[in-house]
Amino acid sequence: MPAMAAGEKSVVILISGRGSNMEAMLRAQLPGRVAAVISNRPHAAGLAYARERGVATAVVDHRGFDSRQAFDAALAQEIDRHAPGLVVLAGFMRVLGDEFVRRFEGRLMNIHPSLLPAFPGLHTHRRALEAGVRLHGCTVHFVTPALDNGPIIIQAAVPVLPGDDEERLAARVLVQEHRIYPQAVRWFLEGRLQCTAGGPVIVRDVPGNAAAAVLCVPAVEIRERDGATERVADRATAGAGGT
Repeated sequence: MPAMAAGEKSVVILISGRGSNMEAMLRAQLPGRVAAVISNRPHAAGLAYARERGVATAVVDHRGFDSRQAFDAALAQEIDRHAPGLVVLAGFMRVLGDEFVRRFEGRLMNIHPSLLPAFPGLHTHRRALEAGVRLHGCTVHFVTPALDNGPIIIQAAVPVLPGDDEERLAARVLVQEHRIYPQAVRWFLEGRLQCTAGGPVIVRDVPGNAAAAVLCVPAVEIRERDGATERVADRATAGAGGT
């Protein structure tokens, strides 16, 4: 994977719907410019949000193409028009082909709602509950041709609590997505991410505990009430450091 250049300061964000992670990035005051938000769905709610904040938007509707390869090529062309240093998948619900991924290798980032390598693919919250795991979470990683298998940048872990269903667990994970995804993008734009050959991503110049910077574990206060376990609050105890 090629080195990530510190001088490349623009970002293109790909969405398919509301784009709540895109919203988090636009609120984060990143050290770079969001050049465009692109969607494969013309009526994606996130497009209006981006336009209201002065960000250019575009639509490349996958339904107008006969093949995934043709769609990928048109999408890549639209991305290249904005000359971004980083392409961010923020709820982009299309599987991208190998040629597209290699074209943007080293500057294509995704967030996945599990602690990879656990639960790649779809329905992660349901599968976590079915498996009976005690910790779940989310992972920001670079995209490679192998699905959900790229180098991990940062993760956040949340507890799976008694009485959780998919909706509750998903909401708890989403809070952490909105914390760690802007942080990963910030590190990239600051030129602080380094991929080692066949190994992990290293975050350079992290003050204090480097491990705490790349693994966020929010504390959850639990109390007993009428014989049932109740979650009171999520509080971040270890954060995405080095901001």
